[in-house]
Amino acid sequence: MEKLKIVYMGTPDFSVPPLENLIKEYNVISVVTQPDKMVGRKREIKYSKVKEFALKNNIKVLQPEKIRYDYDEIIKLNPDIIITCAYGQIIPKELLQFPKYGCINIHASLLPKLRGGAPIHKAIINGYSETGVTIMYMDEKMDSGDIIYQEKIKIEDNDNVGTLFDKLSILGSKMIMKILPEIINGNVNRIKQDESKVTYAYNITKEEEKIDFNKTTLEVYNQIRGLNPWPVGYATIDKKNVKIYESKIGSSNKKAVVGEIINVYNDSIGVKTIDGEILITALQFEGKKRVSTKDYLNGLQDKSTIIGKIFNKD
Repeated sequence: MEKLKIVYMGTPDFSVPPLENLIKEYNVISVVTQPDKMVGRKREIKYSKVKEFALKNNIKVLQPEKIRYDYDEIIKLNPDIIITCAYGQIIPKELLQFPKYGCINIHASLLPKLRGGAPIHKAIINGYSETGVTIMYMDEKMDSGDIIYQEKIKIEDNDNVGTLFDKLSILGSKMIMKILPEIINGNVNRIKQDESKVTYAYNITKEEEKIDFNKTTLEVYNQIRGLNPWPVGYATIDKKNVKIYESKIGSSNKKAVVGEIINVYNDSIGVKTIDGEILITALQFEGKKRVSTKDYLNGLQDKSTIIGKIFNKD
């Protein structure tokens, strides 16, 4: 098994734990990750988390701008298997068909549900009670290949993208180590995905980041935690953007306009939803730092002045 040549493809933090496990027991000959980004006002170069980890472990790093055209270097490495996890580009047919044991993907959903780049966000936003990880053979279409192995995990009521991200990443890292010997030995059953049950989890758009109070309290709560800690949901008040990080479900049934601040509590502000009240407990006003709502309220001379203000008022 030690001689098995693996090319690993991944980009964000999510991809690091599986890579960490693989290099302990196998021969990871190269890592493929997205090109470096220029960030901030100073336009500083930022490496992906996978690149950072690979360099620390003296693993060769490849960063094709567009892998569908630029894959010759990977072919020259002659990998026995390619393992991908949140890489971020569609792998071309020529590369999919090359390795002896195929191209394997670690995907953060229970396929065929939530194909796409934001399965963790959408699982929470959609109010799912469970999700999981799928180990699958890759094909030319997005997340549509045959399923090899799946494990489920419960979505807790207080989970957000960050906590679920960590749980699923660790789960995926354990699963790939468990199933990889079976893949190499040819002891796995390929399960076709049921196309009638396919749903999609495309990357979050700017429009989806705006909190919609014209929904049930539970739906608003799920949207807020399904965008926390990134990209973070927002709403507008007094024509300024306010990022909303955390919330709780309230109990007030006051009649008011949807989006209106109807109550001020010690640690939160109550905002009217279609069927009740959402309590905002952590926020960030434009140009300010993130604060708990309790600290924000403590900084106001008269807390009652915000009662009646309306989020997302045109």
